[in-house]
Amino acid sequence: MSDDNQIEVPPSFIALFVEPGRIKPNASRAEIQQRYEFCEDFASMLTETAQSRLWELGITEADVLARIHAGLLAGEVGVNEAEAQWVLRRLAELLGWESPQL
Repeated sequence: MSDDNQIEVPPSFIALFVEPGRIKPNASRAEIQQRYEFCEDFASMLTETAQSRLWELGITEADVLARIHAGLLAGEVGVNEAEAQWVLRRLAELLGWESPQL
């Protein structure tokens, strides 16, 4: 992967790959960037679903996020637990909702 890639991976995502007590990620830059792009796209994709659930079910934003989080953790999406939490926080940020308490 060339260094001239325009996508900047935020520190909050890089932190998912840094083990406690370490300062360097445990994955390559290319792998982290690939996972970031997947998770960012996934969070963006979920915005419409979240807004629909809020309206259709008449539940709170927190309840919508809790349901989406449970779905992410079900294992069929292809994200690990840390990535699921990041996706959920990013989704809340994109929607302008309060960040979930995980």
